[in-house]
Amino acid sequence: MNVAHPARVYDYLLGGKDNFAVDRAVGEAIKAAEPEVPMMARANREWMLRVTGFLTRQAGIRQFLDIGTGIPTTPNLHQAAQDIAPNCRVVYVDNDPLVLAHARALLTSDPRGRCEFVDADLRDVDQILTSPALAGTLDLAQPVAIILASVLMLLTDDDNPPAILATLREWAPPGSYLAISHPTADLNPVAMAAVVDVTRSAGMTFVPRSQEQVTQMFGDWDLIQPGLVPVLAWRPQAPPDDPEAAYYWTGVARQITRPARPGVI
Repeated sequence: MNVAHPARVYDYLLGGKDNFAVDRAVGEAIKAAEPEVPMMARANREWMLRVTGFLTRQAGIRQFLDIGTGIPTTPNLHQAAQDIAPNCRVVYVDNDPLVLAHARALLTSDPRGRCEFVDADLRDVDQILTSPALAGTLDLAQPVAIILASVLMLLTDDDNPPAILATLREWAPPGSYLAISHPTADLNPVAMAAVVDVTRSAGMTFVPRSQEQVTQMFGDWDLIQPGLVPVLAWRPQAPPDDPEAAYYWTGVARQITRPARPGVI
């Protein structure tokens, strides 16, 4: 492999072993631009696990659609969810053959629940939502938690992320949740500009976005407390020394269920 891939670079930054020399070289260049990026990657991963715990325990969610799975890293989303509720069902989506090969080999569901994998690109959201694997795993009469953990950064503005998110929100059953984490330049513009330069030089897409841009991705859904906040500040187990030390915006929103207007069916 002589071309770096975002999933493998991320795996390297997390301390994983499923990466190649070209991925490690890009990872080292990213760390040279911002030495705290590995900490930020771990913070994002820990946020995903906290969100999964909240959705399973407090919100009662039993179905998850995880788009942009990445290379499996223990514990994975379905393990975290099924440790709480063994009947949880999870559909993982990614478009990297290496990710899917690892996922199918390593991600074994509790027999009381289910895991499935969809080979699809977020840019083709209709392919995801019409997948037989998704239809055979998720009950669309029940709420679904849609997880987009650090994947929207791989879409350019020309890919029209707001339209993709609008499609996902429109598809979601009543009572569903949407969880997003997204890198931002708001908290350190100089460092993030250096990381963007490194990834661009490696031929990778990396688009940090502002708090306002990420907020718009939730549409009219209700952001639950504490709202859209830096990743270290989203319901931490202990207060962080510096809540803005990791440059991600994160939030979880619940679909609004509006009562019908009088005379309207």
